Amino acid sequence: MSQDATTLPRRLFAVTLGAKDIARQRSFYENWGWQAVPYSNEEYVAFDLNGVSVAFFPTEKLAEEAAPGEALPSKGAWKAVTLAVSLPGRDDVDAAWQAAVASGATAVGEPLDRPWGGRSGYVADPEGNRWEIAWVPPMPA
Repeated sequence: MSQDATTLPRRLFAVTLGAKDIARQRSFYENWGWQAVPYSNEEYVAFDLNGVSVAFFPTEKLAEEAAPGEALPSKGAWKAVTLAVSLPGRDDVDAAWQAAVASGATAVGEPLDRPWGGRSGYVADPEGNRWEIAWVPPMPA
């Protein structure tokens, strides 16, 4: 089946985040129990999350490709991006959040029942990337 040249397929393949220390990021996520893809190396690491990869590439090199000529984010500044992990049940959120913190994530926001009907909490990896650990209730048809 050929793709219409005027549309972009709705197929997310990867999210790549700039990183200052690839080895530290790799170690952190492997501590979460994630396995790096075989083509990861000292300069690039990716983790396959059921068909979508989360990858880390040196910030400066990523900027050369994706934001040539633009200023890099200031050190320690939040990038206004969150990534989310979806859990099968409401009661799974607290345990997964606690496990993430126990494995080295920084607690950002403890799990709460959200106004949209779900439950979620936030943690950060060593470079400040935010992860939402969430349960999203079934949406009405």
